[in-house]
Amino acid sequence: MGRQAVSELARVQYVPVPIEEVFRFFGEPRNLEAITPPWLHFQIRSLSEGELGEGSLIGYALRLHGVPVRWRTRISCWQPPYRFVDEQVRGPYRSWIHTHTFEEIEGGTRIQDHVAYRAPGGRLVERLFVRRDLERIFDYRAEAIAMRFGVGDALSCV
Repeated sequence: MGRQAVSELARVQYVPVPIEEVFRFFGEPRNLEAITPPWLHFQIRSLSEGELGEGSLIGYALRLHGVPVRWRTRISCWQPPYRFVDEQVRGPYRSWIHTHTFEEIEGGTRIQDHVAYRAPGGRLVERLFVRRDLERIFDYRAEAIAMRFGVGDALSCV
């Protein structure tokens, strides 16, 4: 049996705020709770000492369809104020790499999220459940970001 293909989710959103302010918000792990849907009961459980940066570890607890899940990610790339990457060390996916990119544009910042993941249970589970859940989570996130930073256009890609 071959290795499961990587699935991808990409989002682009524009906010009328300077790039430094946007990166500062995303660079504070506790702000993740503010842009995560309440139905996930998301909580940060552990955080590396000191400022967030390459090598930092973050532990989360959440509930997926009522099932408690523990998740641990490592910041594998840290390039303020333009980019950072978090990768699953332990958690619900076979693999998870989330690249956050910030680009200064006229009048504000373009926020790009790209997630490359392999779902547990293979392609069928990904199509029936995981993809739909991720779309809902990132839809909520786009609305929360728009409310936090003012009106901005959110575009779904890939």
